[in-house]
Formats: sequence, structure tokens, C-alpha cells
Amino acid sequence: MNALPVLSASEAATWDSLARTQYRIPSRVLMEAAGRACAAVLAREIPDAAAGGGGVLVVAGAGNNGGDGWVLARALHAAGIAVSVAALDPKTDDAIDNRTLARVDGVRELGREEPWPAAAVVVDALLGTGATGPARGDVLAMAERLVASGAPVFAIDGPTGLDLSSGEAHGPVRAQVTVTFGGPRRGHLLAREWCGRVVVVDIGFPPPDPGWPMLVTDAWAGRHLPRLQASMHKGDRGRVTVVGGAPGMTGAALHAARAALAAGAGLVKLVASREAIEAARANLPDLLTVESSLGPDLEPAVGEALEWADALVIGPGLGREPARGPFLAAVLEGAGGGGGGEGRRPVPTVFDADALILLKGPANRPAVFTPHLGEFRALVGDQLADAAANDRWAAAAKAAQKVRGTLLLKGVPTVVADVRGPIHVVASGNPGLATGGSGDLLAGLIGAFLARGTTPVAAAALGAHALGRAAEQGARAWTARSLRPADVLAALPDIWRAWADTKPAGPPVLGVLEPPETL
Repeated sequence: MNALPVLSASEAATWDSLARTQYRIPSRVLMEAAGRACAAVLAREIPDAAAGGGGVLVVAGAGNNGGDGWVLARALHAAGIAVSVAALDPKTDDAIDNRTLARVDGVRELGREEPWPAAAVVVDALLGTGATGPARGDVLAMAERLVASGAPVFAIDGPTGLDLSSGEAHGPVRAQVTVTFGGPRRGHLLAREWCGRVVVVDIGFPPPDPGWPMLVTDAWAGRHLPRLQASMHKGDRGRVTVVGGAPGMTGAALHAARAALAAGAGLVKLVASREAIEAARANLPDLLTVESSLGPDLEPAVGEALEWADALVIGPGLGREPARGPFLAAVLEGAGGGGGGEGRRPVPTVFDADALILLKGPANRPAVFTPHLGEFRALVGDQLADAAANDRWAAAAKAAQKVRGTLLLKGVPTVVADVRGPIHVVASGNPGLATGGSGDLLAGLIGAFLARGTTPVAAAALGAHALGRAAEQGARAWTARSLRPADVLAALPDIWRAWADTKPAGPPVLGVLEPPETL
């Protein structure tokens, strides 16, 4: 199965052009495949339309998106589903030809001044991927009339008024279901609330450019999740050392440690303040513990905990007192920094929370950095942080080069960039993760995967997708509003089971993005 690319408008246009020129797939064939795939999805997603509950109204624009709408209308008509079309005059050859075919086939076409019939669903086929800025003129008038109909909206490519590159939503259309071709567009992921359920379908494109950003899916996660073997003992499952938990911030380190255990780490050791160690001993007996003053110098037991680790998670609840800076430097030295220390390999490390602020200079090891936008600014500077507001993909890629490691930029969507290879994009999750402790869980999940030898970029993508999927599962039980870190952890077993047995949706569907839970 090919990866699902996450496309800008220019990348989508390049793919379309490549299909037509290098692979000699006629544009009419692509349009036919697109319209028929949309018809199949509509009949499945909105069964009332297929069951005679008012039929379908297709609102078609003048370009190729409108041509897709004419093909959809013809396919529904052939299947005996009541359909009518309200359209602007087509301007492209393929759209003109498909209107002609629909007319010959007997599809009902409405006059410009004719009242629109009540419909079970309205299809928005006004504008495609390349549209930018607000809808204007006749397109805007048709879009406003579409919204006024009050029927559920089924959008082809994207709802009218949504810039599918930048994610800027001008309105007026919100879709219940959006169908797109080959891979989601950036705008679908940046403006999820405007798109509803996003269904990606195959229309016969050649394989995508391997350098394009790729969507992390359950199928991908299932292939990359470290496997357990019947003969394993606890040392085989990875040893994670979590460093943090200053007084008053004990929960952050405990969240990270719990998440590492929930992700399969065989042993987890907590290096933290006395307050955090006492809390761990009372509430989490699974942990090994080492008490530390957290700087400026390393205690001998802390050095041993660093040498013991297969992966290090540093930062959750660490604090930013003056002693923490030299302590962080000493931790990195003790974990194989500065040339490896007596030939020891540097320990793969997750830099989270306060460690992102305190770190000075390169990490000199396999590393995952997990900033939100504020921490991103402190880590890589104002210029890249400002750029991320407009293009988080490019900004994350440049930041990864700057820190010489894997950069996970949290947000909607989460973007994982590495010094080499494609960007990984994680679109799972919901607003229930916008609470204290979620980032600490993420750091612990990534640490557990690193401890099993997973590459930093795969560990980061796995951790973010597991967190997002668990939040979705938890929100179904508790709502996003009430979701807490403990609920997310409790949902993880269901995620591991689901990833072990992922099944394809079946042609023409390549993938589905559910709308985030917002209750």
C-alpha cells in the first residue's frame, strides 16, 4: 500500500500533470474515476440519498470540479437515484463534454432561475484544490444558495471558500462529508471543522513523490509498532529513564513514566526530586526511582541511571531554575554526550518541556524534540516560529536541520520532520488533548519506542498517532471536554489491538479522517 501524501495545491497540480503527461492517463479518465468514486462514497456515507429520501442536488461550477459533479450526477442517475444539477456554464473541455453526456443520459438540469428542489444531500462541486481567497460573483451566489437549502453538504475536493493549501476558511460552506483524491490536502487537516468526515479515494494516480509529506495512518502505525516476542524478558522490552519532576511539578514526570510503561517499556526509572519520588512510591510502584536535587551536579546514582538507559526522556516538570541548565548539560554528558564518554554510544533522547528551553547547542545524539509553538520559538528562534504560522511543514523541516534531529511540532496537525526522509503528518486527536499532561504522555510514549530501537522519526510519529487515537477513543467514552491524561492512557490498549488488525476500507477508499470530537 502506498503512503497517503499530504498535498499543497501546487503538489496536487504536479501530480495531476504527471499522471497526464508522463503516465499518459487522459484527463477525461481521471475525471470519470473521480466522479464515480464520489458517487460510490455518497451512496455509502449518506444512505438517505440513495433510499429515495429526497434525492441529490449537485451544484456544479464552471471548472473541472464542476465536471466531477456532472460525472457524479450521471453515475447516480444510472443507479436509479434521483438527482438534479444546478450549474454554471462549464468552461473546460472535460466539463463541457461531461455535461453533454449527462444531458444525453437524461440527468435533470435546473435553469438558473428555477427553484431548487428539496434534497437529502447537496453536492458542492463549485471549486477545486487550486481555489484561493473568498468565493466571488456567481460562485459565491451559488454557494450561499447551497447553504440556505439547509441540506447536509457533500463536498468534492473541499467546501467552497476553504483554501486547501493554507487552511484559511472564508466560508460560506461547511461540509458533512468531503471527498478528495489520492491524499488529503493541507487545508483539510488545518480546518477540520469545515470539512466534516474526509474520505480519500483512489482515481488512478501514479505513486506519489516519496519526498512529499505523508499521513500517518493506522496501517502505517501497525507496521512500525515494535513487536513483542513470547520469549522476551523485561530487559528486552527497553529501559527508559525519565528525568524531571521538580517540586511542585511532580505530575509531569509521573505522566511521562506511566506512558512509557503503557507503550511497552520493560523497565522505567524516574530521576526526580524527593517530592516526586515519594509520589511515585505511593502511586506507581512499577517504577524504579532515583532521588536527585536536579542540579547543578549529578549524583552517582543519577549517572548510573543514565548509563542503564536505552532511551532518555528529559524535561517533564524539570523546571528552569539556575541549577537546571548545568544539570541538563551534565545529564547529556552522562548519557553519552560530548563524544560518547569512554566510547559509549549516545543514548537516544526525547527533549520535552523545560529541556527545550534550557538546551544550548546541538544534542549530539539521536534525538526527538517535541515543542508546541511557544517552545518552538524558544528552540529555533522567531523567524522560523513566525514562518510556522503560515507553513508549519516548511518551518518544521528547517528546524529539524537546525537542531540536527527529529522535530515534532505539536498542533493541528502535528508535523514530524527529520534531517532526512519525508515529513510525517499526524492528524489524529481532538481538543481533549489541550490539557496539562498530554505532552508529558507523548514524551513517554516516544521514549518507550526509542528504547526498542525504533528510529527517532518513526518513534515520534508513532507516539503522536497513538496519543491522538487514544484521545479519540477516550472522548467517545468521556467527551473531549472531560478527557484527562488518565483517560487517554486507559484507552491505549484498544489502540494497540486495533493496530494489530487494521483492515483496508476497500476500493475506491484509501483512507478516512473522522471529524474531531468537540463535545
